[in-house]
Amino acid sequence: MAAPIHAKVVIIGSGPAGYTAAIYAARAMLEPVLIQGIQPGGQLTITTDVENYPGFADVIQGPWLMEQMEKQAAHVGTKIVTDHVNKLELGQRPFRISTDSGDVYLADTVILATGAQARWLGLPSEEKFQGGGVSACATCDGFFYRGK
Repeated sequence: MAAPIHAKVVIIGSGPAGYTAAIYAARAMLEPVLIQGIQPGGQLTITTDVENYPGFADVIQGPWLMEQMEKQAAHVGTKIVTDHVNKLELGQRPFRISTDSGDVYLADTVILATGAQARWLGLPSEEKFQGGGVSACATCDGFFYRGK
């Protein structure tokens, strides 16, 4: 078993919030470590047309946006780790983070940015009409169904 890895900041989660936290932490010279989790890039990696992200007048693709965020986080100095956190101990400092790979991180600060995940009912009609009226995100997709 390897010795624990110490980090000033460990970010758990790699959606928009996780990458944004990583970018700002790296720019503040905090040498962040970002642990991606089971869905690197978060829900935006399974989203096609993104029309509500500030700064883009035209439709952009979710996977592309997340690739850009990951590249920017790495470019400014974030260490990006592909792993899954299975235990987080917050009872004493430094905080202890255990992962599926067996790596253990000791962190002065932990940022939880694990996002959300759609909880589908599993109905055949739900799958059939997904993207055609059935949605898992009212905030994201409600605009498309206004007045209908």
